[in-house]
Amino acid sequence: MSAEGAAAPHVVEVPVSESTNAELVAALQSGESWPHLGALVTRDQRSGRGRLDREWVAPAGTALAISVVLRVGTVPDERRGWIPLVAGAAMVDAIGAQLPGAGVKWPNDVLVDGRKICGILAQVADFDTIVVGSGVNTRMTAGQLPVETATSFAARGVVVDEERLIADYLRRLGELVDALGRGSVRDIVAERCVTIGQRVTAHLPGGERITGRAMGLDELGHLLIDGASRPIAVGDIVHLRPA
Repeated sequence: MSAEGAAAPHVVEVPVSESTNAELVAALQSGESWPHLGALVTRDQRSGRGRLDREWVAPAGTALAISVVLRVGTVPDERRGWIPLVAGAAMVDAIGAQLPGAGVKWPNDVLVDGRKICGILAQVADFDTIVVGSGVNTRMTAGQLPVETATSFAARGVVVDEERLIADYLRRLGELVDALGRGSVRDIVAERCVTIGQRVTAHLPGGERITGRAMGLDELGHLLIDGASRPIAVGDIVHLRPA
């Protein structure tokens, strides 16, 4: 694949990858030179992983795996926890340009009308470099969706322009990382976070569960739940249907 304009100085597509994130992290750690916003892309990822080490597998040609190099030396250490969240916000904008109804379920799952279309995983490659991987359900039919809570462009009746999706995502991701380097992005992320305002159950490491209304995000990007004794830094969030 050729570079997608100024937003994508270095985009490489491979026919198959076990994991674009693992492959890109290994390349960086072996000394390969990849620029900021350089991306590794495949439409056939065999052993992808999601948040909380969940397996992410899709039939060849039905999903787009995109892993992006972020050079974050200009982002203060205390703001780097926002990077997975701004990646989710950037993907919401990219998907939303072609498919209405996109929003973020905290911290960075992208939903369309309540169903998951994209998952995101950030991994540290070195002190000032983070690789952000995204898996987007593009051409997956309704019958191929792994769970009933998932969706795809095709299942929604939309033929996705994948080249535009990649370009839009990289451009917006670059803008939001730049904004993060300059100051707070809380309002930008919160505006796209459909978790805020909903009753949720947070499943925390160790088995603890907290149920309440999601009220917002703190200065670190952690989720604030009404009645919780502390902000939620890590957990699996379930949106509860109204009674």
